[in-house]
Amino acid sequence: MLVQEKEYVRSLFVQEDEVLKGIAAGLAERDMPQISVPPEVGKTLYLLTKISGAKKVLEIGTLGGYSTIWLARALPEDGKVVSLELKQKHADFAMENLTKAGLDTRVSFMVGDAADSLSQLTQRNERFQFIFIDADKMNYLHYLEKAIELAEPGAIIAADNLFMGGKILDESYQGPSPVAVREFNRRIATDPRLESILLTIGDGLGICRVK
Repeated sequence: MLVQEKEYVRSLFVQEDEVLKGIAAGLAERDMPQISVPPEVGKTLYLLTKISGAKKVLEIGTLGGYSTIWLARALPEDGKVVSLELKQKHADFAMENLTKAGLDTRVSFMVGDAADSLSQLTQRNERFQFIFIDADKMNYLHYLEKAIELAEPGAIIAADNLFMGGKILDESYQGPSPVAVREFNRRIATDPRLESILLTIGDGLGICRVK
């Protein structure tokens, strides 16, 4: 999406409140990476969650809680987001933002290695209607398999950064992350358990429906 098109979409379709607007500044103050999803992706996640009728959402990768807020706002009063985050300081900052947004009771965190947290969720026979993957790219394939395992039939799985700033389109990039994401994209395109599309918004947003 061209810069002019992005600004048009954001100005017309995405209304960020002060909590969402303040997250970038808070990340900068805490020397945390500025890798939250862009506003139009946040709104897309919100709409997909709403349309799916999800009551239970799994998020893999929290950071400052920007996408978490969009997801939680799409849920009914009795809905719940389970968010997996590697670092406690990120989860703490995210909870600050969720509290400001009045959503702290709708979100719980599992802090630590996402693979371990996913194994715990599997052992507890947890099931989700919407799953968002936005974490370390080298483990995207593992996260996808666990997401399918944890998904109810008809659940939506979304994944961010599937263009990796254009590296996916340039085969000269052979680092572990681009290689992993290229394989992830091929997998969601061909896996018989899924119906999928890659949207050209943000840095590439994959959308899958679990059959």
